[in-house]
Amino acid sequence: MMITIGNFFFRYRNGIFPVVGVLLFLGGPTIFASDYLAVALGFAVALTGMMLRCVTIGLKYIKRGGVNRQVYADTLVRGGMFAHCRNPLYVGNMLGIFALGLVANSLWFMCVGLPFFIFSYLAIVAAEENYLRKKFGEEFDIYCQQVSRFGLNLAGFGKTWQSMEFNWQRVVVKEYGSIFLWVLTACVLICKRHWRGGNPFSNPAVSPWLWVLAVSAVAYVLVRYLKKSRILHAD
Repeated sequence: MMITIGNFFFRYRNGIFPVVGVLLFLGGPTIFASDYLAVALGFAVALTGMMLRCVTIGLKYIKRGGVNRQVYADTLVRGGMFAHCRNPLYVGNMLGIFALGLVANSLWFMCVGLPFFIFSYLAIVAAEENYLRKKFGEEFDIYCQQVSRFGLNLAGFGKTWQSMEFNWQRVVVKEYGSIFLWVLTACVLICKRHWRGGNPFSNPAVSPWLWVLAVSAVAYVLVRYLKKSRILHAD
């Protein structure tokens, strides 16, 4: 059952996940009395998730999205961060989603949206593991015995880092869109909560985030241009 659900979410997650993400904007009961604390914790958690994803992609890239929106893998990737966690990218994703819940300071999202995303990723991982076990057999079983599904074991990470070349261009090319989307969502959530009409740039609780958003948008456009011009590339 979980495998079937996982294949469904893997295929349609780009359409389903944003719909559930609307819960972030609905307001309602809060988690913290202080919005500043919620935002600070949210950005700290998000930074951790982004760093994990960037290190993972910079050391050893694994193709995301499968083929024709179905689970697929040419090889069993065990190098880089995948030697320390079987699903470091998904762990990074969940940290980012949890971080948005903190920034939104939304109890509704934490009680409904976050459990949905956790269930979805558990189902997707079940589908992926079913595929990998069928394709790679004993090799995958040994890998599962050696490396945790979601737990991050940093023992030996120094050796991993020294033995590989970090591809920073690949990180920029592959991650700029995801990072901009997170910053965009976070800034909109913060501005929505504090804007009470009038000129938003005159509101001290809103204007700094509008500038953060503006700078992020410029960076996004610049990186996209560099990517399309092949000045930056992931090879």
